[in-house]
Amino acid sequence: MFSGCYTALITPMNSQGLDVESLRKLVEFQVSCDVSGILAVGTTGESPTLDWTEHDMVIEKVHEFADGKCITIGGTGSNSTAETIRGTEHAVKSGVEAVLLVDPYYNGPSSLEIRREYVEVIAKAFPDTSVIPYVIPGRTGTKLLPEDLATAYKNYPNVCAVKEATEDFDNMRRTRECCGEDFVILSGDDGKTLDMMIDPAIKAAGVISVASNIAPAAVQKMTENLAKGEIEEGKKMAQALEPLFGIVTVKTEEETPYGTVICKARNPLGTKTLMNIIGMPSGPCRQPLGKMTEKGIQVVVDAAKKVYKNNPEILKPVEDFFGVNLEERLNDKKFCQELYYED
Repeated sequence: MFSGCYTALITPMNSQGLDVESLRKLVEFQVSCDVSGILAVGTTGESPTLDWTEHDMVIEKVHEFADGKCITIGGTGSNSTAETIRGTEHAVKSGVEAVLLVDPYYNGPSSLEIRREYVEVIAKAFPDTSVIPYVIPGRTGTKLLPEDLATAYKNYPNVCAVKEATEDFDNMRRTRECCGEDFVILSGDDGKTLDMMIDPAIKAAGVISVASNIAPAAVQKMTENLAKGEIEEGKKMAQALEPLFGIVTVKTEEETPYGTVICKARNPLGTKTLMNIIGMPSGPCRQPLGKMTEKGIQVVVDAAKKVYKNNPEILKPVEDFFGVNLEERLNDKKFCQELYYED
């Protein structure tokens, strides 16, 4: 069921809160580029800072705006099973085909607990909905192990896929070994998708992508090439997209009165900032995410310039759909104003 590119959609905001009209435009852009699906309110969609009323609205509207033209996935995971049940119930009623369950963060359940007290609870309660665990220990401090994932899949066949963001290829191979050939592994890291799809011991089917917010057609094409065994074409596309993959996290050295520090702008800040620069309706991040530094902005702009110069066709859908001039927007600093800290 799950293959290709699934965009982890950013959530557009304005001074009043959620920007529903901009959300419509972003969904319609994704649909126009023939993505396989859209994930509403993943962590890229700033799920930690949306309350559940907002959470529900975004999932409902994304499914409505997609209008059956691609698969819709609701990000309903949390560090509370009761909250996840409540959110999943609304998402299922809204019509989504699947839900994404991030490993419970901060409270730190064991893999056994994640399976028994979280994933299987949701899978049992919603047997007609696909359940996709999201394993990202670098963010959550917890980890659903391949052995427990396979047990959940055996007990509840609707636990039929995983978003794999461990950065551990041995873990991915173990997942395939335990879960079997029919289980779907999706990359949770744009930059590792190529290697995950061509590794015969992993056989990933695609990616839940951040970069596809900006380049959905290209990421979709990359996954289609790789799925069809067109490895060289897939590699060329991955190489062309690499600068965009690299802005998911932007690290810069910044000077303070007390010495040099590393500043890390984490997802979705880099991508959302670039979307603002190039004229896609995205708005600000919600606090405590804020702005980039001036150095960080330069990293983001340079990445987009490189793609635009070497492979302009990747960003042409943005120009066509949103009616913008990327040459102007990437070279005129006025489009970066107020997007970075100036002191």
